Amino acid sequence: MQRYPKTLLTFEHWFRSEDACREYLFRFRWPNGFCCPRCEHGQAWKTGRGLWICGQCGKEVSVTAGTVFSGSKLSLRIWFRAIWWITNQKSGISALGLQRTLGLGSYETAWVLLHKLRRVMVRPGREQLSGMVEVDETVVGGRRKRVVRGRYRGPFVDKALVAVAAEVRGRGIGRIRLRQMTRQSKEQIMAFIKEVIAPGSDLMTDGWVGFRDLVEMGFTHRPIVEEEEKDLDWVLPRAHRVAALLKRWLLGIHQGRVEQKQLDYYLDEFVFRFNRRSSRSRGRLFYRLMQQAVAAKPIRYRDVIKGA
Repeated sequence: MQRYPKTLLTFEHWFRSEDACREYLFRFRWPNGFCCPRCEHGQAWKTGRGLWICGQCGKEVSVTAGTVFSGSKLSLRIWFRAIWWITNQKSGISALGLQRTLGLGSYETAWVLLHKLRRVMVRPGREQLSGMVEVDETVVGGRRKRVVRGRYRGPFVDKALVAVAAEVRGRGIGRIRLRQMTRQSKEQIMAFIKEVIAPGSDLMTDGWVGFRDLVEMGFTHRPIVEEEEKDLDWVLPRAHRVAALLKRWLLGIHQGRVEQKQLDYYLDEFVFRFNRRSSRSRGRLFYRLMQQAVAAKPIRYRDVIKGA
């Protein structure tokens, strides 16, 4: 049974101490009771330091070991509050905003914390898009110098190319997927489609020659004929709407200051938020992100900085 706080008052009551946070994490890691990661023994006792000692092999186990919280100098109360604020701000929060909200000592601490959480927003083995799906590309950041017939030729100044896939749900948009591409090429767009869209889906694209192999890949393909390309915003409205919302989000929350090396993680955050935009409970989003943070492998500080 999912157990999550539904209001800020409930959140503050539940997680008023480090021990309360550890108990909550314990339920995520071992919902059926303690299991030693070394010998799989099911009995242990708790120490005064918040560790668990296996009753068979004597191994000391922390509830944060092997999770995204592992090795962090921040308290679990700070981590939990960060996850709460990230999931309760519908449009997101910047590192500066998080620093001010949590009273963190430095901007870098807030920035690293946010990037660690962005890295766990993609659930391993998530379902592929299906049904009718619109596929297109867009450019974000910087200034575009030259565009020829809807294809992005470059050279670009501080610009990134992003592949967009959006499910068609009546007149609305279902789930989406985004991926940064290093260049506009058939190989990269096909790899994106193969990874995020289930075979047999009905794909709507423009008339670019790079999409001609979709039928051979097991998809139904509805290319837009050359005469229709003058009004792509009308023909591919969902993909173009997602692209417009992405650009507005990057500009509004992050002032457009997103490095290309980190862009994929910002795209993951946008997808996480967009695909859960209709959730009735923000507390459930807290639960989902917490669930993925516990299931994720530890993320080292130097790996986050290295990608900056």
